[in-house]
Amino acid sequence: MSNGDVLLVQYLRRAYQAVDGLWFMMVEQADGFPKALQLDEQVWQVLAKIEAREARELLGCTGNDPGDLARCFSLKLRADGHAFECAVTHEDVCFAITGCTWYDLLRKSGRDALALTVSQIICPTEGRVWCREFGDEYTFEMPCTMCGGASRCEMTFRRTT
Repeated sequence: MSNGDVLLVQYLRRAYQAVDGLWFMMVEQADGFPKALQLDEQVWQVLAKIEAREARELLGCTGNDPGDLARCFSLKLRADGHAFECAVTHEDVCFAITGCTWYDLLRKSGRDALALTVSQIICPTEGRVWCREFGDEYTFEMPCTMCGGASRCEMTFRRTT
């Protein structure tokens, strides 16, 4: 990837994150935090579906096996700017996220006290949508989060069929 491409990715990621934060704060200012979080959850239900479908198309993934899910969700995490590792078995896809740009943005803006509440709603919402987009063959678990004080976030997609 050329330096110009890297700059473009950084620019678009920053614009995407800024829009997410700005609309949330505007709704929060007008209608309060609970309403903003409720709308944010609805937005992420739709956006996660779009992200999953776009990742499938870009990567040519037509199946629902753990390898396809791992490739597609890894693309999403890389696009968001996260640092992570992925482990795939014949039943599970496990992600260990050691750097979360969303958590970093909340901390930088002095809103880290809200991070746990936001992560308990938004991250599982995204995970459940990705499960549905992969044939509803998975459950989603998130046993620990950086927002909750852990050194990393753990996300597991467990195949149920």
